[in-house]
Amino acid sequence: MADSALESILEGRRSQPHQLIEVLQDIQDQSGYLSGDAMQTVSTELGVPLIEVFRVANFYKAFSLKPKGRNIITICTGTACHVRGAGLLIDQVKGQLKIQPGDTTEDGVFTVECVNCLGACALGPVVVENNEYSHHVTPGKLRKSIQKMGNGDNGGEGNA
Repeated sequence: MADSALESILEGRRSQPHQLIEVLQDIQDQSGYLSGDAMQTVSTELGVPLIEVFRVANFYKAFSLKPKGRNIITICTGTACHVRGAGLLIDQVKGQLKIQPGDTTEDGVFTVECVNCLGACALGPVVVENNEYSHHVTPGKLRKSIQKMGNGDNGGEGNA
């Protein structure tokens, strides 16, 4: 994150520890993740111990401490989606992208996440691809979608 962007986020918030979560959210929105340098600066500027900044950043699932891919695939693993085949979808992305849930491909094209529930149980299994919900997803549908998003099979269509 550029120093000027971080300065802009901190403007008017210095020495205000109660602004910690909001500042971290703004940094996450701006850069996609919370870098160690950014958290160190936040600690210093807000007057919050660094360990507390890291604790908050690790506690809330909305925060990421590592960069995410250009395409984010979120698979619901709640009970309804699980019994309807979410495990097969996880197997599909693991085989196709060669990463585990929670990881990002080396080329930075994909990040795969799993969540406990997306609140659309009757439509499961549900997958969110770049904030777009898909219902009744099958491994074949997911494979094609990943190919369309950027050559997720290292040999199909796409541009990666």
